[in-house]
Amino acid sequence: MLELNESNFETEVIQKSFQMPVLIDFWADWCAPCKMLMPVLDKLAADYPGQLQIAKVNTDVERGLAQQHGIRSLPTLHLYRNGELVEEILGAQPESTLKMLVEAYLVRASDETLEQALACAAGGDRARALQLLEQAWQEDPQNPRVPLELLRLYIEDGQLEKAAQFHESLPHEVRESDAGKGLRLLVEFAATAAEAADSATLTARLDENPGDSEARHQLAAKQVMDGDYDAALESFVELLRRDRAFGDGAARRGLLAVFTALGEDDPRVGAYRRKMFTLLH
Repeated sequence: MLELNESNFETEVIQKSFQMPVLIDFWADWCAPCKMLMPVLDKLAADYPGQLQIAKVNTDVERGLAQQHGIRSLPTLHLYRNGELVEEILGAQPESTLKMLVEAYLVRASDETLEQALACAAGGDRARALQLLEQAWQEDPQNPRVPLELLRLYIEDGQLEKAAQFHESLPHEVRESDAGKGLRLLVEFAATAAEAADSATLTARLDENPGDSEARHQLAAKQVMDGDYDAALESFVELLRRDRAFGDGAARRGLLAVFTALGEDDPRVGAYRRKMFTLLH
């Protein structure tokens, strides 16, 4: 297993991570959990030859590297992809956990089909995009990126029953991931929006009675499905402010689903998380 130091870190981690994910194990000889982790990492290296690079940093020897990377406990694992730190894992982990983490970043043959599908969807050819995604799913059901994109497209295409059935058929770890849970909520929003009156009618209902929680929830669902996330966030926050118990916490679930759709890097997510926290506490 590759030993890292300050002189080879740029080449073997940063540059190499543009070709494949690089998993770094920060360890020390006196650390018992580090020794427990070693055979797991050896197994990962054997399972993904040419797809994953695993490297080690002996923190007793490379104190500078450990300090630069903020290592405060051992073992600590850092996963790099495309020049960036994408995951940090503290403590010894079972093989199943590390496999699920790593597989999200592996270069796979089905990724090319996935990219073609996303390009078709962006260009408005949803039928071809669905065909390609279904093909990728059949060819490589272990690719964790494919089912979530396929589910998202089913929702956007209005195939709600198929989306719900497909979501239930997903592997537990995919279905219960943050993205999987968020997409399940989008299925619910799509069903709510499909059954609701038009947006103008719902707005009129709210003008007449601002406390109409059902109308506000339905309007928020329509705003989500229309991609008007700014309006949806405001609607869900207002529903949380007025009637936090409505629909067994529908406002909170709605906000979380929009956060998933936007992605954690979107500045609106942090701002509305703080609003949600204030209203809940």
